[in-house]
Amino acid sequence: MGKTPAVAAVDWGTTRMRVWLVDAAGGVLAERRGDDGLITAQQKGFATILEGHLAALGAPATLPVIICGMAGSRQGWLEAPYVTVPAPIGAILAGAVRIPGQSRDIRIVPGLAQRLADAPDVMRGEETQLAGVGLPAKGRHLVCMPGTHSKWVLVEDGAVDGFCTWPTGELFSVLAQHSILRHSLGENPKPVTPDNPFFQDWCRKALAEGGDVTSRLFSIRAAGLLQDLKADEAAACLSGLLIGGEIASAGRRHGESTTAIVLVASGALATLYRQALDLAGLAVRTVDADEAVRAGLIEAARENGMIAK
Repeated sequence: MGKTPAVAAVDWGTTRMRVWLVDAAGGVLAERRGDDGLITAQQKGFATILEGHLAALGAPATLPVIICGMAGSRQGWLEAPYVTVPAPIGAILAGAVRIPGQSRDIRIVPGLAQRLADAPDVMRGEETQLAGVGLPAKGRHLVCMPGTHSKWVLVEDGAVDGFCTWPTGELFSVLAQHSILRHSLGENPKPVTPDNPFFQDWCRKALAEGGDVTSRLFSIRAAGLLQDLKADEAAACLSGLLIGGEIASAGRRHGESTTAIVLVASGALATLYRQALDLAGLAVRTVDADEAVRAGLIEAARENGMIAK
């Protein structure tokens, strides 16, 4: 390793974790990824897993660590209390909680809580991605963060004003595996691609109907029985319906955006959501989710004095 690391940045999810060694200028020196997320760490121990990754990277014993994600949940290493929105992004990062009893300085970025009586919501990990997106300091910006639980976040003048969650990825999984639609999709449908005509058609249906997807769900089953809809085609229909429904519903909640929607996603999700947003006639700026969370962790390290601003 050429330069000296100043901090280790860790994105600790439910099933996966990523560790980067970062120098004083914010440059990435080394990286490790593993399948030892929250679930594994609960059994093996968070400190044990973290120190194993750091040792493999050759990190100094005194290197500080900044963490985001599920390690800070109630079931995690140490619960990092939610910050209530509205809240400035910088202030959220600066509130990282230090883990006691460790030989090195280890801190976890808090999640966000929306405590509205009619729209309670929480996020943990996405707030750090948000900090790494590079939003302008002024103006109103709408950010779409797809996933198992997709987040749509409204940022006003550098502060998180509010957000809402659509469990689109989880709904697809539950419906595909545990509903009547399992007979239509089969056990291993092919991954859906954005150029699939069934995906596009059913996405348009959901957009046109304002996000009311429940009345359309059984039609996928019926189309298999009456119109010979194949398993891969059924999967594309379901994906387009749910993603289109999410976008239509988010549009109703947040209103029209005067700037391009910021899509924070990677891989297949990025291409599917980009296609769906295009079908909705919305301007989009795409930011890679992996790069965003890493940049957000580096910004959190700066806000907590681990590296210079």
